[in-house]
Amino acid sequence: MTPTSSLARRRRRTLGASLGLGDALFASSEERSFARAIEAGLEKVEEGLEAQLAFADDIADATSRYLLDAGGKRVRPVLALLTAQLGEGINDDVIRGAQAVEITHVASLYHDDVMDDAKVRRGVPSAQTVWGNSVAILTGDLLFARASKLIASLGERALTLQADVFERLCLGQLHETVGPKAGDDPIEHYLQVLSDKTGSLIACAAVVGVVFSNADEAYRPAVEEFGEKIGVAFQLIDDVIDLSSAIEQTGKAAGTDLRAGVPTLPLLYLRREAETDAASAALVARLEAGAAPDADPAAFAAAVAELRDHEVTRATLAEAHRWSGEAVAALDVLPEGPVKMSLTRFAQAIVERSG
Repeated sequence: MTPTSSLARRRRRTLGASLGLGDALFASSEERSFARAIEAGLEKVEEGLEAQLAFADDIADATSRYLLDAGGKRVRPVLALLTAQLGEGINDDVIRGAQAVEITHVASLYHDDVMDDAKVRRGVPSAQTVWGNSVAILTGDLLFARASKLIASLGERALTLQADVFERLCLGQLHETVGPKAGDDPIEHYLQVLSDKTGSLIACAAVVGVVFSNADEAYRPAVEEFGEKIGVAFQLIDDVIDLSSAIEQTGKAAGTDLRAGVPTLPLLYLRREAETDAASAALVARLEAGAAPDADPAAFAAAVAELRDHEVTRATLAEAHRWSGEAVAALDVLPEGPVKMSLTRFAQAIVERSG
């Protein structure tokens, strides 16, 4: 397969499947022109990512491109390209900003997988499984440096955006690692972690499009709130997907996050119910026992299936829809047109996905 056809395949997957921006959405010639502009911009982003993640050192080149070559939805760059249509459109600064945000995201995946001891990422063995923790951490550091170098070319505003997001990414990971303090609500603590670890970077992507297309500054708070809230919704749906038995869709066995000790909202809801409900307490005990290294896989799978069918998982879906709805409501200030329509459809697609 040629590089061009590979790029086209990635682009179609992102616009059509990941964001729900298929041909049916763009009925008029103006809307189709809008879609073509986003696709052309995304191809430039992809080409730039290939170049930015190339290192003269053979080892660094292989490790830094590993997760990029494994795929990814390119949600963050597409959001930047979309919101740029609120201003002067896609220009070189928007492209560089979108690339920097995606590289920051990819860098965070290397570190996250080490922290979570994840075995699989994007359908391939995680980087630390292939090269070890030290190489994975250093690769993430290299990518953070490359993103910072790229964003520095856009001036002080971009540097501030990047620094603020990097701070929140680190704080989110720190708070997830140490857990809630005594007296903290574990569920509120968890939602704040999601806002910091996922929402902040998606919000940054949306802001990049507004700022570097010279759009009306009145749009910035709206797209920032949209990105933050849709990021939380995205992760809550991931919590539900983690319980899915459809490994061919998710790339992971059901309950992978639970087994790794990663908190998810269904489990947090279940623990809250377990304080007053014996059946919920028993299920929590089976899940915790099943996560032990020497536990019976069949018993753990049965406990995960029970959690999947439990009302707390339906409550998690409802919470994801609530965050998605609030994200769409934040867009009220935007003008009617393909940008607002696309962002609204994206929010809907987020909570409808199954993998």
